[in-house]
Amino acid sequence: MKEEAASPSPKNLTRKELIDLLNEDLAREYQAIISYVIYSQVLKGAEYMNIAGELEKHAGEELSHALIISNQIDYLGGMPTTQPKPVRTSEKARDMLKFDLENETTTIRNYRDRVRQCEALGEFSMAEHIREILMDEQDHQIALATALGEDVPKIGSETGPKK
Repeated sequence: MKEEAASPSPKNLTRKELIDLLNEDLAREYQAIISYVIYSQVLKGAEYMNIAGELEKHAGEELSHALIISNQIDYLGGMPTTQPKPVRTSEKARDMLKFDLENETTTIRNYRDRVRQCEALGEFSMAEHIREILMDEQDHQIALATALGEDVPKIGSETGPKK
């Protein structure tokens, strides 16, 4: 899996760079919508029935996130992207859930950075919107890790101090 470039330091970030980063986030939300729709319908086996229903709910929440992020991009004077990040599929249910867990972990890391970046630009309301999205994303991460029988991944930030 290709690693993405670290986000610019919150102190050096421009509004244009924030728009670009939010468009990356939006592309990831589109990816999540698509993957959750597909995975929720193709997961097979009794052990995955509960998580399949949960993934359907996640798809709706990701759509809500996409609308919020699109609105923030528009507020900053940008144009929301129309392209999702690539969606990985597999014949194996476990692999699909692992793909989702990896994506949620990346999303959480990025949104934590985005909160700091918004605050550094004085966009405190935008930071609060992203914090609300973060709560959902962390719930998704917990549900996926639980379904996989794994610990929730620890997340460090690309920018800012490690906690």
